[in-house]
Amino acid sequence: MVTPEQLKQYIAAGLPCDILEVAGDGHHFEALIVSREFAGKTRIQQHQRVYQALGDRMREEIHALSMKTYSPEQWAATQA
Repeated sequence: MVTPEQLKQYIAAGLPCDILEVAGDGHHFEALIVSREFAGKTRIQQHQRVYQALGDRMREEIHALSMKTYSPEQWAATQA
């Protein structure tokens, strides 16, 4: 069973993140991801980039992942 810390490591290994928080129970996970790579991308493109970073793990090890993804500029706007 994948732990939140392992999932965090998987994402960080494939995607440079400014902020990366992962919580979950081994079956369902929630992630907050802020990455410069998300700049200029739609929310769908941002999520696709995370799926790309996870590769086959998304199909084989991770069953449910809810994501909140932001570029640094988008994140800053939510904090104002």
